[in-house]
Amino acid sequence: MTATNTNTMNDTPRHSFWGRISPILCKADALFRDAAHLLTPVADFLARYWVASVFFNSGLTKTTSGSFTLFGQMFNYPLSLLPTESTLTLFEYEYQVPLLPSTLAAYLGTAAELLLPVFLFLGIGTRYAALALFIFNIVAVVSYPDLMGAGLAQHQVWGLLLLITMCHGPGKLSVDYLINRFIHR
Repeated sequence: MTATNTNTMNDTPRHSFWGRISPILCKADALFRDAAHLLTPVADFLARYWVASVFFNSGLTKTTSGSFTLFGQMFNYPLSLLPTESTLTLFEYEYQVPLLPSTLAAYLGTAAELLLPVFLFLGIGTRYAALALFIFNIVAVVSYPDLMGAGLAQHQVWGLLLLITMCHGPGKLSVDYLINRFIHR
């Protein structure tokens, strides 16, 4: 009778290419996930910042700067919530905002573009600010029929970022996060 070695514990296993590379891929994936986890608050903030800056800058173009005199000294202020005459004219003749008189639409639109982005940027009531800007964005697209393809694509990107902010929340770099941490101590 011939003796055969049935003890497979002494045999060195032959690893395939995937068997050798699998632990390396798992470690790389874990490092990638950790880096993404660290960058998520930054990405949330940058998305909020980008959309807020677009709407805020648009609001600035609709307002007037002004000045006032107090005790013989003139003080300038960079903006007001009041739309310019040209803004009122645009809302009267070019923008076709549904359900609102053009003057009211001009005042509300200008105020929305100046106030809501500040809340979005700082992360105060972020989901509500994002929702309001999301609706405002839709109204802007509907009320301006001459919007071209590139402009429509920009509004779609802003809408998507606002939708993500509504669903995902403001992230750790926000006043909302700080308030939530303070409340749940």
